[in-house]
Amino acid sequence: MTTLDNLRDEYEFLDTDDRYRMLIDLGRDLEPMPPALKTDATLVRGCSASVWVYPQRLDDGALHFLADSNAAITKGIIALVLTAVQDRAAGAILSTDIPGELQAFDLKAQLSSNRTQGIPNMIALIRETAARYAG
Repeated sequence: MTTLDNLRDEYEFLDTDDRYRMLIDLGRDLEPMPPALKTDATLVRGCSASVWVYPQRLDDGALHFLADSNAAITKGIIALVLTAVQDRAAGAILSTDIPGELQAFDLKAQLSSNRTQGIPNMIALIRETAARYAG
């Protein structure tokens, strides 16, 4: 599995166009989300594109998220966010500074505000899910 450290190392050497391509490739590599899970209940509010996030609890108690978007760049952003938390215990997710982990990618400078406005909502949904399972 690719780590954020590996992605950061690659990202910092890329120009803007290649950074877009990298995000699109990350989105393409997301585990497919079954259409039946793309419901109003799994829709992330406040995103310019449609984004769905569905949590699953693994046998070991870790959380695994399925996600999708109808926009390629946005799908890449959610893939990047999930890299910070995927298959981790709820407590570990809660103690992760997700915005801090993503800071090196400087998404606000790389992407339009429309593309980044939903990131805090994606992170909030993931944290709320982790809090439910940690409790």
